[in-house]
Amino acid sequence: MLDVICLGEALIAFRPAEDEGLGDAPSFVRGVGGAESNVACALSRWGHRTGWIGRVGTDGFGTHVLETLAAHGVDTSAARRDPHRSTGLYFRTPGERATTAGDPAPGRAEVAYYRAGSAASALSPDLVDRDTAWAGRVLHLSGITAALSASCLALLRALTAPGSRRPLVSFDVNYRVGLWRTAPESPDVLMELARRSDIVFVGEDEAEAAWGVRGAGAIRAALPEPAVLVVKQGAAGATVHAGDGLVVSESAPAVEVVAPVGAGDAFAAGFLSGTLRGLPYAARLRHGHLLAAAALTSPGDLADPPPAREHADRLVALGSAAWGRLRLGPGWADGTRAQDLQKVQEERTA
Repeated sequence: MLDVICLGEALIAFRPAEDEGLGDAPSFVRGVGGAESNVACALSRWGHRTGWIGRVGTDGFGTHVLETLAAHGVDTSAARRDPHRSTGLYFRTPGERATTAGDPAPGRAEVAYYRAGSAASALSPDLVDRDTAWAGRVLHLSGITAALSASCLALLRALTAPGSRRPLVSFDVNYRVGLWRTAPESPDVLMELARRSDIVFVGEDEAEAAWGVRGAGAIRAALPEPAVLVVKQGAAGATVHAGDGLVVSESAPAVEVVAPVGAGDAFAAGFLSGTLRGLPYAARLRHGHLLAAAALTSPGDLADPPPAREHADRLVALGSAAWGRLRLGPGWADGTRAQDLQKVQEERTA
């Protein structure tokens, strides 16, 4: 049995080779992006058995997606290739994606998607065997898939339906304002899917933009059904609402951000890793923060390299004061920032 099966869209991601806008860049760096595939890769590199279910074209880009996931140790045997549709593409610059329509805030990323009619958008209950999707300990989904097409939304409804063999369902709301302009339904459907899930990840900014719900307490009141609700609060940290009214919060380390793309997916992977290992909620949150920090300090969609799990365990074990003094910059995950490691050791013995 696989630990986690991730189902959704994977795309080819291009970013400018230099610090330039999309229209000015003469060359681009190619990678693989996609919320669910990002989670699968991060978990696999931390020693968990993961699989990815999705559809790509028979083009060279589809080959690259499958080869990249396999190189990260992800089982792609349930992925399929569509001879009639192409693999989706997107281009982006560093910076944060807008959460509201026409967001003019400085530092927002330029993002251009070419995914309409892609192989992933054709996912449907007829093309994905439910028993295969339910074959892991956890099934991880995201709201991005729900916005791709009516058939994709029908698939997520089928996979989050009750059933005797249903695994834990993890759902990352992942609200993308641009996607919902042409989505089959309103963003309210994200709340429906979240209510049918066991572990839910949602940002405070997402909940306000998608549903008009503000604050962690109000989000929990709107989503009482999930056994575990994780509310992400940006640089401030994150809060877990669990059974019997349990509320646990953990601050996030200070991070020297290179690019914010993929940080939410990395956080979900870190939290799910802690869940699979049966760690306390505070430790799960810290592992989420550390994998998010690794993504934030890397230019691509994936942290490369991620911190060794043993290194992350040492950081997670820090006392509250030492954890609060952590400062993580580029290179911290692979130990090239020796001052970070030395500071951690000093704080552990202080």
